Amino acid sequence: MEKLGCLTLLTMLMLMCNNLLIEKKIVEGKNENKRVGGGVPGIIVFGDSSVDSGNNNHISTILKSDFAPYGRDFEGGKATGRFSNGKIVTDFISEAFGIKPTIPAYLDPSYNITHFASGVCFASAGTGYDNATSDVFSVIPLWKELQYYKEYQKKLRDYLGPSKANHTISQFLYLVSLGTNDFLENYFLLPPRSSQFSQQDYQNFLARAAEGFVRELYALGARKMSIGGLPPMGCLPLERSSRLIFGGTGECVEKYNRVARDFNAKLMGLVKTMNEELKGIQIVFSNPFDILYDMILHPSYFGFSNSRRACCGTGRFEMGFMCSKMNPFTCSDANKYVFWDAFHPTHKANSIIANHIVHTYLSVFLP
Repeated sequence: MEKLGCLTLLTMLMLMCNNLLIEKKIVEGKNENKRVGGGVPGIIVFGDSSVDSGNNNHISTILKSDFAPYGRDFEGGKATGRFSNGKIVTDFISEAFGIKPTIPAYLDPSYNITHFASGVCFASAGTGYDNATSDVFSVIPLWKELQYYKEYQKKLRDYLGPSKANHTISQFLYLVSLGTNDFLENYFLLPPRSSQFSQQDYQNFLARAAEGFVRELYALGARKMSIGGLPPMGCLPLERSSRLIFGGTGECVEKYNRVARDFNAKLMGLVKTMNEELKGIQIVFSNPFDILYDMILHPSYFGFSNSRRACCGTGRFEMGFMCSKMNPFTCSDANKYVFWDAFHPTHKANSIIANHIVHTYLSVFLP
């Protein structure tokens, strides 16, 4: 028992030190914005709701978040279409690189190429590497995000001139974040893909799609890329709560976490291969799994009091239209929660994740 107590104490001390280091890096990141921005003139974003800054506002889908209480802690208390109470990870990354505090959505008519020239988001909540995933909620498939990007390139060349635009395109940092919906919204929920593929075969199918996307971006001039990994998706409040209905304990669904780890390993292998095969490319794998898992297991060390339930509503099932201002159960202080809704982190959690990603994986792009 004494040995176990010592080990527990040692673990606690290590976590406390790690948390202090993270807080220190956040402060340092804020103080060094101008220094960090060096060789990256802008950030281009592809992906799902983890990085969608409002594109779904402008398409016909039920998967939206352009209403209160979403965005209540965003500047001006505005619901922008971000699935959070405030900023998302890519906003914090852009800010850390000294570019701009938020990345606008490409389909937002209040912005134009003068805003997009230093970064733009093509992401769509609910999409995935698998085109069939985007069909579930009628959102923008990844191939369409790429089509919008090609349209954007033409606008950028008209705005900057061909030579400067081509150089800028090669210096942009491209952030890609998706894959969770392919499993939770598609494979594990609907029969077509699960009857067609084993889990391993489906992971390989998605990895091939990711590789194809990277190669297309490369052919279009992208040279600096980050491929984001899956989070501990078995620990999302929605998945934990779903198990309670069927008599479970409400703990993390380890089956889903294992899938996330396995797929992340495949993405790491993809990144290694692409770096070896594609001349001039610099691509990294940015893994959010460990930092978010640490927050979930040890919330108090990051300044949170709750990681099992979300802030919005009961914190168990609500997201999208179910997370409305009419729900009387929404918490008063989202900073105490790791999750804002049943699927997405809070502004505070996103800031910690982004800081970890910038200093652990994206540091190779710093001057």
